[in-house]
Amino acid sequence: MVTANDENLRRRASLELLRAEASDELAVLIHERLRGGEDPWDFMEDLPSVDELVVLTLRAENIAENGGVRPNKARNYRVLRQIALDYPALTRAVWRILGDEEPHRRWDASVRLDAF
Repeated sequence: MVTANDENLRRRASLELLRAEASDELAVLIHERLRGGEDPWDFMEDLPSVDELVVLTLRAENIAENGGVRPNKARNYRVLRQIALDYPALTRAVWRILGDEEPHRRWDASVRLDAF
């Protein structure tokens, strides 16, 4: 019998799968914005990289597991640092996000896109 926890661990075990899902999600977001008539020169720089999107997705999963309570600055740091420890290949993306002066940019995985 596979429990929800087993499924979550299996999902997190494959960075390649997480990157593929993030890449697909990013492609859909770009496609939607292009179909909306936006100029890619105006928005491409503001979009996350695939690895940043993976980190933000993992962070959002952590927030959901904590009852949807957004983390304070110290907890956010610990959550992101743990992601870097669990997935060393994402370390650069984690530090880019930690160094971001605008942590709630439009593409932040914890912000609903339909709110804009």
